[in-house]
Amino acid sequence: MIMSHMNGYVQEASSQAKGHRERAVDCPGEESSLVKSPQSSAHMERIQHYQEELRKRREEDIRGKHDIDPNASLRLKKLSQNPKVGIDNPTFEGKEKAAKDTCSQDPVADLTEFLQALKRAKHCLSDTQSQQDVELIMQLVAKEDFRNAYAIYGAVSQQMNRVSPTSPLTAQAGDLCQEVQKILQSNHQKEVLELKALLTNPHLKAHDGVAGQELPEENLIQYLGETVKLVRLEKSRDTPLGATVRNDMDSVLVSRVVKGGAAEKSGLLSEGDEILEINGISIRGKHVNEVHDLLQQMQGTLTFLLIPSSQIKPAPHRQTVMHVRAYFDYDPSDDPFVPCRELGLSFQKGDILHVISQDDPNWWQAYRDGDEDNQPLAGLVPGKSFQQQRETLKKTITDRSREHQGKLWYPKKSKKQRKKSASTLNRNIDYDDILTYEEMSLYHQPANRKRPIGLIGPTNSGHDELRRRLLSIEPEKFAVAVPHTTRNSRIHERNGREYNFVSRAAFETDLAAGKFIESGEYEKNLYGTSTDSARHVINSGRICLLCLHTRSLQVLRTSNLKPYVIFIAPPSQERLRTLLAAEGKTPKPEELKEVIEKAREMELNFGHFFDATIVNMDPEQAFHELRRLIDKLDTEPQWVPTSWLC
Repeated sequence: MIMSHMNGYVQEASSQAKGHRERAVDCPGEESSLVKSPQSSAHMERIQHYQEELRKRREEDIRGKHDIDPNASLRLKKLSQNPKVGIDNPTFEGKEKAAKDTCSQDPVADLTEFLQALKRAKHCLSDTQSQQDVELIMQLVAKEDFRNAYAIYGAVSQQMNRVSPTSPLTAQAGDLCQEVQKILQSNHQKEVLELKALLTNPHLKAHDGVAGQELPEENLIQYLGETVKLVRLEKSRDTPLGATVRNDMDSVLVSRVVKGGAAEKSGLLSEGDEILEINGISIRGKHVNEVHDLLQQMQGTLTFLLIPSSQIKPAPHRQTVMHVRAYFDYDPSDDPFVPCRELGLSFQKGDILHVISQDDPNWWQAYRDGDEDNQPLAGLVPGKSFQQQRETLKKTITDRSREHQGKLWYPKKSKKQRKKSASTLNRNIDYDDILTYEEMSLYHQPANRKRPIGLIGPTNSGHDELRRRLLSIEPEKFAVAVPHTTRNSRIHERNGREYNFVSRAAFETDLAAGKFIESGEYEKNLYGTSTDSARHVINSGRICLLCLHTRSLQVLRTSNLKPYVIFIAPPSQERLRTLLAAEGKTPKPEELKEVIEKAREMELNFGHFFDATIVNMDPEQAFHELRRLIDKLDTEPQWVPTSWLC
């Protein structure tokens, strides 16, 4: 059942990858394998008809702005009735247009022309009241204060015509205000009180309602029963558009809005919007590769003509960034299911990813730690559940392939053995057993509570020698946890100094309770290092040094000790032989090869537990690198599992 479900899932994803591949509109990348969609003549006629209707409406709007209704004002009505100065008089219209043109060039000349027009109008008026009104206006225009105010008005009007008003940066100003108010709650400084007053201003409270509006009414147009909207966006090299498009029959739809781009910051483009035109160029019927090439050449202001998506948009919510450590390598160029290969984000096992959007549960949008400044747009990475399903499918196929091979090479299994094998296979399908991502948080160790340092590596890698050197140079800073044992103490030994001497029953009880980081048996006596012993060193203010076995990693990780694990990797086989020879050792070639293979196996199976790796090419350099990593814990916060801080 699981296999059929997964096969159906992969087939569906594969069909989507082939039939609905997205294309980033302003990211360079390889050509898509999509087949160009045929153009629809009916839709093209509809668009052409719409363009003609839109052109006529624009012409009517322009004419309407210049048409003056003489009945709208008593003064205009009197002027229109005067045979010498009529509204329809070509001379008056020419002077009015000249005055408008002059206004845009010289406000002083514009006012002079206006005064002359008032003088002529005054001589043409017969009633005293109208003449007094005109005289009053002439006196006002002649004042210096009015002239200065008019000049300022002209300058501001020109600037407003050139620069479009900016859009709100967020629709969650209320949430941000509440957070800031909580932070400032106990502060009573003058500046803080002033800021509190500003944050409680009713105008600011109304901000979210205005910012949440999808589009101003003047940008919405009714056409053939559909709402069409005009959207203007600024596209530059520094701030790319940040959207992907896909074909749906002969339509070009906005498939994804990418975080960090101009489209996401404006909030004017939505997934599912159909693009009709871009800067007057018809888009309907074009292939996504054509749209990509078109937008690649465009810079500056882009005007989109869109049919808004009919999908019900969820209420806007403030997304928090989730930081995760990746436990697998990912290369989008090798992934046939990535919806947009140009936006795929490659990473390696151990990298920290800042996930900023999980709107699509299958494909998260993320930045790689340290690349935020060089990566304007977020990249696409597989979502956790999606990747777990893929890993489960691969694991299931591998296990069944091995089982099939076993049937060919080994005797027939009994019914009980087949049942046991099936149960083991079902356990492997548990998604929680598959490591994909782990949520992380930054942690700065307290000055009085140092993190234990765990050194791990294969035999002869040098990790034990590095620990002994740290202990000998700075015994007041570093210490080891006193181990437990069930053997009897010797004459020179004191309980709690060399060993903690306990009974076998007490040792086995603590071992069953998971209190030992590592344990073993030697000459019928039990030995082990407990978490309590390590905690005793930490509470003393010193750094606890541990040489670990791979079995100890899981126990140490689930404790509350917050270890910092450093993997000491051996160098090349020839270099390793030279280093061991300097210590008086003469290992055989097969022994050297075994050390290298053991290191690879440890890194493959337990590398997700390692915080750092040191290749022991030279003992002196390795020691200095070890000291640098340990000292860095005092000065820089480190990524640790979020579960450690709960």
